[in-house]
Amino acid sequence: MKRLELDPDRAFPAEPGTRALARQIYAATADLPLVCMHGHVDVRILADDVPFADPASMLITPDHYVTRLIHSAGVPLEDLGIGPDAQRDPRQIWRTFCAHWHLFRGTPSRFWLTHELVDVFGVDLAPSAETADAIYDQIAARLAEPAFRPRALLDRFRIELLATTDSPIASLANHHRLHADGYAGRVIPTFRPDPLLYLDHDSWTTEVAELTRLTDIDTGSYKGFLAALAKRREDFIAAGALATDHGHRTADTTPLPDSEAERIYAARLAGTISAAEADAFAAHMLFEMARMSIEDGLVLQLHPGVLRDHHRGVRARYGTDRGFDIPVPVDFVRGLRPLLEAFGREPRLRMIVFTVDETTYSRELAPLAGVYPALKLGAPWWFLDSPEGMMRFRQAVTETAGFYNTTGFVDDTRAFASIPARHDLARRIDAAYLARLVAEGHLDLDEAIQTAVDLAYHIPRAAYARR
Repeated sequence: MKRLELDPDRAFPAEPGTRALARQIYAATADLPLVCMHGHVDVRILADDVPFADPASMLITPDHYVTRLIHSAGVPLEDLGIGPDAQRDPRQIWRTFCAHWHLFRGTPSRFWLTHELVDVFGVDLAPSAETADAIYDQIAARLAEPAFRPRALLDRFRIELLATTDSPIASLANHHRLHADGYAGRVIPTFRPDPLLYLDHDSWTTEVAELTRLTDIDTGSYKGFLAALAKRREDFIAAGALATDHGHRTADTTPLPDSEAERIYAARLAGTISAAEADAFAAHMLFEMARMSIEDGLVLQLHPGVLRDHHRGVRARYGTDRGFDIPVPVDFVRGLRPLLEAFGREPRLRMIVFTVDETTYSRELAPLAGVYPALKLGAPWWFLDSPEGMMRFRQAVTETAGFYNTTGFVDDTRAFASIPARHDLARRIDAAYLARLVAEGHLDLDEAIQTAVDLAYHIPRAAYARR
């Protein structure tokens, strides 16, 4: 049977001299703690700290990178444990995954999954239809051990800081439980208010009612709505939050006159509004979120430009986050101009922008980050957190924005066990890029090593530190 191995030089340059430099640079970062400032791990996993149920529910079903690619080969989502008629036998789900292992050749998921299987679980058999049961049994046995409970893995993975992404109406009870157990400042929430800022969101009415209940502030007026949002931000800060997170449709930040914002808000309370009014209000509220960030110190993270739930029937049957979110072009130059003209040189604002429209890196985002003090570039994200995508990012932005106007890697995952694999790959790509700069005489080796350490640890720590 084919063996599964981790190449110690994976993702390093093929040229021997440059590869040797990459090894030296990577060695300085390999064992650094992980700073995970943008992720989607369910905080209940850590708060409850119960053993993971089985290999499939830990590694396959929650990871839409995995499920979307297998589904693209015609496999029903039900066979991967998703949907009302989902396969309930985790062993059978695992068999489906292993039978389709070949689909991951050349993808970042192959890097991550191989790292997880070998380094985390000690698997040395390549997944296949023939090996599926043996691998399943090995991982299931490991998951029953105390060393594989969520909090134990938090330590084993050297995760120094883990930020979750939380609904604006989250009770934060699980974060409070973790704080009481000694994890204050280590596992923290992030404020994600999208369902409240888009007035045409499906759940807006129920969410704004819950916002009223949680804050005890009347949201029957636009002024009350703003006050309730500010109160929720205070609640998140009290629970340790360092940032907000905004997945807007566009990068538009055009503010509205207060009278127009009040009119649109009142129209929504009275019934319905147009799509144009909803988009205008969302753009206005992103401007308002920047203003609030100046007041309360939360870092503003923005990642626009994704058409969510491209197949509406899939969303209706299976819910959101099923791999059907597709990138669309974004105009950052014009979209961010109102916000940056107002606040871009304000020392109290820190704004981090992510994109999946990589054509904007060299044309728009690097020039913007290279001049506006408040703006930093987030790591390659989602479809771009791949070996080639991360290398293209460095090549596109470094000459204009440098290394220190970026903010370090984010793992952006629900798959807890994949976090160290994702960070390891990012550190290898940075080592490879820096090694080339050394080989070509752009940097001294000691500068490259220090830069790699900064990118892996010091820069993300500084970018999100409270001010």
